[in-house]
Amino acid sequence: MSEIIEAVDVDVPVKTAYDQWTQFETFPKFMEGVKSVRQLDDTTLEWVASVAGQEKTWEATITEQEPDQRIAWTATEGAHNAGVVTFHRLEDGKSRVTLQLDVDPEGPIENIGAALGFVQRRVKADMERFKEFIESRDGATGAWRGEVDQTNT
Repeated sequence: MSEIIEAVDVDVPVKTAYDQWTQFETFPKFMEGVKSVRQLDDTTLEWVASVAGQEKTWEATITEQEPDQRIAWTATEGAHNAGVVTFHRLEDGKSRVTLQLDVDPEGPIENIGAALGFVQRRVKADMERFKEFIESRDGATGAWRGEVDQTNT
């Protein structure tokens, strides 16, 4: 299992950054290799992405969601991964978004890619693209302000 931690400071309020991150279906606009994310219900996401040149599909469950604070998830089938994204107010109109991602590469190509830092660089670039995406708008493209309590998942 590889652990990746990346943070980006964005020139938007925490609420705006958080609201945009809840719009999972927009992830292909700023995440390289992500072909689609479909929200099946309040806590289930279906992902399709290109990983090491191969198309992978997996489902993930949101295990914790607290507005303006954090969103945590774990894959329940398919590609093995889990993570959490947290949102921190730095000042009025500026916040930090931190992504902690645990991925379990499958097969020799993915393991070599992880060892060479390809996944780390991709995540860093995705976070920079998120910054550009959210700062280029007048606000988030939508919002889901519901909560998911870790004890109920």
